[in-house]
Order: sequence, then C-alpha cells, then structure tokens
Amino acid sequence: MTHEPSIRDAGPGDAPFLTDMLLEAMNWTGEARFSREQALADPKIAHYVTGWPGPGDFGVIAEDGSTGAPVGAAWARPLPATDPGYGHVAPDVPELTLGVLPAFRRRGVGGALLDALLARAGREGVARLSLSVEDGNAAVSLYRSRGFVTVGREGDSDTMLVTL
Repeated sequence: MTHEPSIRDAGPGDAPFLTDMLLEAMNWTGEARFSREQALADPKIAHYVTGWPGPGDFGVIAEDGSTGAPVGAAWARPLPATDPGYGHVAPDVPELTLGVLPAFRRRGVGGALLDALLARAGREGVARLSLSVEDGNAAVSLYRSRGFVTVGREGDSDTMLVTL
C-alpha cells in the first residue's frame, strides 16, 4: 500500500539530503552528469547547499508515509549578485531548488513540496522566488501550474519567477 508523503521543515541536519536532492535536480535525465564530488567542488553549484541553513534560507522535506525516509526536498536560498545561481533574478529573490528521488516522481511529491515551500515563503514574507529549469525537464509544467513564468534564458535553461 502506498502512503502519502508527509512534509516537514528542513533543518541543519538535512544538509546531506539536500545535497542528494540537488544532484537529483541536476541529473534529472537519469544520466549521472554530475557526481557529488563534482557538485561540491564547483562553487557555482555548491552554493545551493554549502553552509545550510544560512540567513534567509528555508526549505521542506517530503518523507515516505510508510517508512519515514526522506524522498524529496525543496528549498530556497537568497544568493548575492556577486555569487548568483543559475536562476538568479535579484539578491532579494531566493532561488528555489527541488529534487525528488526517481521512485517517487510523478506521484505528487514534487507538487506537495512546491506547495509547502510557496506557503512557507509567504509566511517568511518572501515576495518572489526564482528557479532555473533546463529544456526538456517535465518539471516545467509543475512550475507553470503554480504561477511561475519565464523571465530569462541562459544557455539551454529558462529562468522562471513566481510572485507570491
């Protein structure tokens, strides 16, 4: 029997799992394009998880309803203009990252995580969130369904923004 995932706030002890989910987000095609070591050695990638949680960071974790094991995460970090992320819009717009374990994709986990993160952003007084999504990534339809719109393009990725 499948149990609905539960959602909880991400805390300091979740940093290793956030790194796992960053890799899932980056390797969404199923091909291991980036290893953990490569991601953490590259400052343009590592800044999404290094020092978690920092000022202004917030996130949520989905846990399997039957085992309690973490199966996905969504989090947001404000990144400075001097160290922008791939979905950078402005220093006061936190960048969102969302990752779900492959066995739990297309089962509503990503939507539940995104909804919980958007609600948390509203409680935190965050007005906008941004993200980057590569061409061909099916998650773009999830983002659009929650009000994200394309505001820029970098290489083969769109920068998307939602106003809360």
